Amino acid sequence: MITIRRASSLGQVRQGDALLHCHFAFGAFQDPQHVHDGRLRVVNAGHLAANAEYLLGPERNVDIATWVVDGTLTARSDLFPDASIGSGGLHLLSTGAGCLSMGWRAGAAGASFLQMWFLPDDEGGTPVQEARPAFAGLEDGGFRILASGFPEDDPEEAGTVTDGAPMVLRTRARLLHAAIPEGEGACYQTTPGRALYLVVVRGVVTLENAGLGPGDGARIDGEPQFVVMASEDAVILLADTAARDSEL
Repeated sequence: MITIRRASSLGQVRQGDALLHCHFAFGAFQDPQHVHDGRLRVVNAGHLAANAEYLLGPERNVDIATWVVDGTLTARSDLFPDASIGSGGLHLLSTGAGCLSMGWRAGAAGASFLQMWFLPDDEGGTPVQEARPAFAGLEDGGFRILASGFPEDDPEEAGTVTDGAPMVLRTRARLLHAAIPEGEGACYQTTPGRALYLVVVRGVVTLENAGLGPGDGARIDGEPQFVVMASEDAVILLADTAARDSEL
């Protein structure tokens, strides 16, 4: 079953300098029909003007993944050095036992970003930050794992992050990215009983005969495999998480 969330139906929250379009309940936007999807707690599309800043905190027991759509962001927190990422880059903050303050400041040209919060399998632990300025593209336009809580997704199991190695989530989940050329498609296959949530960042795609445009989302239940076709050059992000706590 596929449930479409149109960009026009999303909640809007102004938090400090940031304008957020929220797929699930967040801050002042409360929607009992859309609280979370499996272990995916937050999906927010945000925009910051030049040199503006989006601040949060304190937060604990959540993995916050921030993917830059356009522009540049500098991530700041009370625990870690500043980390700068550009378009196509990813910042991951695992808050663990607690992080008092965190923020993302846009560069001189402003920034647009997509942020997803994952609930960890186990509470507590030492906070961790990772930052990747950019990821190498895939020649076939298929899905690439940006972050994962499955050790087998990093065959090298190296202590140093190398280009192409996924960042580490603290839940058995995956965050994936696909850049699909016009007229081509990308297939994704997972195990039964997972909760999938897809967001169109750019372009127009077709998912099981449903057309989706920029900002649209789709919850995918009971579909261990699907194909998304691009009507024009498209970029999508996909979260694959456990549907219920019993599946961790």
